[in-house]
Amino acid sequence: MPEVGVNHSVTDHRGLKTKLHTQLLEEIDLESLNRLSEGVARERVGVIIRDMLHRERTPLASIERERIVLEILDELFGLGPLEPLLADGTISDILVNGSQKIFVERRGKLEATGARFDDDAHLMRIIDRIVSRVGRRVDESSPMVDARLPDGSRVNAIIPPLSLDGPILSIRRFGRERLNAQALVTNASISTQMLELLEGCVRGKLNIMISGGTGAGKTTFLNILSGYIPSTERIVTIEDAAELQLRQDHVVRLETRPPNIEGKGAVRPRQLVVNALRMRPDRIVVGEVRADEAVDMLQAMNTGHEGSLTTVHANTPRDALSRLETMVAMANLNLPERAIRQQIASAIHVIVQINRLPDGTRKVMSVTEVTGMEGPVITIQDLFVFNRQGIDANGKVKGRFRPSGIRPKFSEKLVAAGISFNIDTFFSETSGRDT
Repeated sequence: MPEVGVNHSVTDHRGLKTKLHTQLLEEIDLESLNRLSEGVARERVGVIIRDMLHRERTPLASIERERIVLEILDELFGLGPLEPLLADGTISDILVNGSQKIFVERRGKLEATGARFDDDAHLMRIIDRIVSRVGRRVDESSPMVDARLPDGSRVNAIIPPLSLDGPILSIRRFGRERLNAQALVTNASISTQMLELLEGCVRGKLNIMISGGTGAGKTTFLNILSGYIPSTERIVTIEDAAELQLRQDHVVRLETRPPNIEGKGAVRPRQLVVNALRMRPDRIVVGEVRADEAVDMLQAMNTGHEGSLTTVHANTPRDALSRLETMVAMANLNLPERAIRQQIASAIHVIVQINRLPDGTRKVMSVTEVTGMEGPVITIQDLFVFNRQGIDANGKVKGRFRPSGIRPKFSEKLVAAGISFNIDTFFSETSGRDT
């Protein structure tokens, strides 16, 4: 007799899944499963679930039957309803606003999904599973937590009473395929001439700061620029959550540590920057400067550790410099304002500004040189800019990358380092590109 599809309500579907899940936990030997690889364990448990469904004799279409099997497997081995989203390579962010609302970002645009948790308790079990894997906890006494998935994706969770509409979970996906420099050019995120200049700046050991807002692509671009560091050099990276994927042979990766349950044992970025200076680094790469670690990073840049790279959360190059100044002031060293600015002006050579535009695309809006001081003001000059020219009929931002017509002051330093580049790059309109 052929199977006939039956329209079961959500409640019926959930009740059957819960019943099977409970029976499964009674039938299987979890200890023996733990000794198997996840792939083999999933396969064996899948056979058991299908047999249980057959014994249940509930009239279900084949597609519905298999859906229940997969959902139970995802509950047992993964992150429940989030598993299909995590498997989708086009998704860059997963945003869970309580148990019934799950959004994703695809190609720079937010969209709602049909995925749901059964209830807030179900969502909390998944959050607990995520944070317990990295030795952390989330509860009323510690209602905010950062964690990382095995693939490197960043996770933030915040729960009631701080979140008023149930547990909130945010997952910033870690790209499975490393984006290369040519892809940025192909996607019109940067021009070839801009990229060639930045490659020369990295190889010539200039200090570079990448500035941008949340989700602008700062870490992605830091990854790409770091790839230009010669493999003969010793690189020390410092991050709050390890995301950099440097492929050179001599890379030392350091990661901060939050406090334990007793509030002790935290290791802050500043401590790691200080320690990195004792590790004989040729380059120091700081994933993002947020606070007083900026002091030691600037001192490192000014005392022989040239060619360092970092990112900062800011909307313009000038804003990035102001943020850096504020961070240095947070160290409470009582330095005069002018002394702080002099340190910044001598340490940072180039600022790369990246923005996420209204159409969801990410672009390098400017490559800016820090040229020094005039009185109490840090002076800068744009070398390349992206000139926006409106929005087309498809909602895409139109514009063109243009050189400023200014030869950078650091060009002599690059020449001295054996880095060759075409000086016409900064003057020729042919280096612009319409997007």
